[in-house]
Amino acid sequence: MTKPLLHYYSFDASVVAFSTTRHGGVSEGNYGEFNINAYCGDTPEHIAHNRQSLSALLEIPEPSIIMPHQVHGTQVCRVDAPTHDVIEGVDAVMTDVAGLCIGVSTADCIPILLYDPCHHAVCAVHAGWRGTVQRILCRAIAAMTDAYGTIPADLKAVIGPGISLDSFEVGDEVYQQFADAGFDMHAIARKYKKWHLDLPLCNRMQMEDLGIRHIFMSNICTYQHCDDYFSARRLGVKSGRIFTGILLR
Repeated sequence: MTKPLLHYYSFDASVVAFSTTRHGGVSEGNYGEFNINAYCGDTPEHIAHNRQSLSALLEIPEPSIIMPHQVHGTQVCRVDAPTHDVIEGVDAVMTDVAGLCIGVSTADCIPILLYDPCHHAVCAVHAGWRGTVQRILCRAIAAMTDAYGTIPADLKAVIGPGISLDSFEVGDEVYQQFADAGFDMHAIARKYKKWHLDLPLCNRMQMEDLGIRHIFMSNICTYQHCDDYFSARRLGVKSGRIFTGILLR
């Protein structure tokens, strides 16, 4: 069986955190090689093979890999057991159960992993521009506080591969939504021929406002590195997705 090539992040010995790359699977074309997202048009047999190889690498049963069907909303879901069911309409998942790998799919949007070492709880957040402007990250942290007693300042965070300021060109209407939502546009926006937005920084600033200081930035632009990471802007929406996951041991 093929072995997926993962980009790992360091939290502590009891946590496995990673983003998948495009390497080490059986998918083909714009889905090649490693894709486990069932909502982007890839062949079901290839998805199943890739999921099985990831579960083998992580040494957990395949149903313990939890990936919601995201809708660019702000819904946060708590997961307490393995499941074959579709978690519909959710863009952030959290758990404090060891052996569950929760994660989100992206291909230019920003994946964020949160770890609460005091309550041994984790969360994975999908923050595209729509989720970012609605502050899904703040909603996810509030949900962790309600569920586990998380204190935001205790959190450790990773901002994974996503589109960079230089590559994320937007229209005036998107710029205006961020301005209307009260974001610091001098910090997160630059005007070239059109406006560009810095989504990783925008999410980092939200965490810093909550007192979070342990933030690791991957600084990987998916658009500029589409040979290694999926980019919908480079490859089209009919292409694979990165899975950014976190697993408590």
